[in-house]
Amino acid sequence: MESIQSLSDLFASGGAASSYIEVPGQSARTFGQSTFSATVPMSKLFMIYEIDLEVQRQLIPRNVSRLVDYILLYLEHDQNVYFPGIILSARGAGLLEESPFSSTYRLQPMEKCYVVDGQHRLAAFRRAMETLQGNMARAKDRREFERVEEIGAKLRKLYDFPMSVMIYLDISSRQERQLFSDINKLPRKIGGNLAMLREQRRFYHVLATSLVEQEPIMKQLPTDLFSERGKDPEYLFSYSLLIELLSGLFEGRLKGNARNNSYIYTEEDLASHLQQAAFYFEQLLLNLPAPKRGELCWSENVQIALALFFHEEAFKTLEFNRYSLAHAMNILPHIDWNAIYKNDEKDRLPRRSRIMKAYQYVRDFYDTRHHLLLTTKEDSV
Repeated sequence: MESIQSLSDLFASGGAASSYIEVPGQSARTFGQSTFSATVPMSKLFMIYEIDLEVQRQLIPRNVSRLVDYILLYLEHDQNVYFPGIILSARGAGLLEESPFSSTYRLQPMEKCYVVDGQHRLAAFRRAMETLQGNMARAKDRREFERVEEIGAKLRKLYDFPMSVMIYLDISSRQERQLFSDINKLPRKIGGNLAMLREQRRFYHVLATSLVEQEPIMKQLPTDLFSERGKDPEYLFSYSLLIELLSGLFEGRLKGNARNNSYIYTEEDLASHLQQAAFYFEQLLLNLPAPKRGELCWSENVQIALALFFHEEAFKTLEFNRYSLAHAMNILPHIDWNAIYKNDEKDRLPRRSRIMKAYQYVRDFYDTRHHLLLTTKEDSV
């Protein structure tokens, strides 16, 4: 009697009654290893993968939530979304049947392939599926039949979503860990400016691009749209900084904590924010010295601090008020910019500390002196 080497062999010995999950694709040799590549609908992919935490890191909930938002673009707004392929390891599971032109990989229902790369993508799809299934159950309980039909259509779209998969058929767990490390550590990700320029669906990214391309005032504030990191000397702002300023002005938050930089927004919102942002930069040019390199008030940290401060003044009534903003910005000509940082603080302090020190200096100066200075200016007019 032949020895049984894997779970597949055990099921195969039971005869034809066993049911298989079949995945058509193509076998190959990749980096000296046997691999099988295919495009698989998510409904089938959900059935064949498993997570081994000895190979994978812990899930990062924030990353999963961002991916769910991205998937919803496809499910709810019919926008195209793109995902790199999932990499799995067979660990002896499944049977590969090869032919001259194609191959089929067969798995028993109890067999699983283990994720080497892609667990956050898979977790996001699973969360989206479970959310829709929960919504479906509630809609059925409430007899909301139109809602049931709508959710059913979204579930079908999710189940049918095609995902590229590569399965390594003959690597060890040690090789899995090395492959995971190489995939996630060795490639250099694109830099801030370039990454944001390529992502032209998020609100502040689109707003920043529209501002630079459509508003004449931005010709006086040259913004680098080409450098991958930082900015060339001929530019005043980097594209990444401009997004940071918009986040600070409209939300009072740094870019990493922005809540409204979503994929979903209306053209009316974009148009109104575009006008408000243009007005803000007009007032900056009106009240600050002419932009030039080395001018502290135009430095990155001080500009972010000003955006955070003027958010509070512009949104005192909970809506953007250009009159309150213009009134507050009249304080700018009276500020001694060189008094913000002492000694080598401008170079020594961490970035966030430099921003908050500049913000607090402007806030304290405004709170203690704006009544006298602005009243005197208005009286002289």
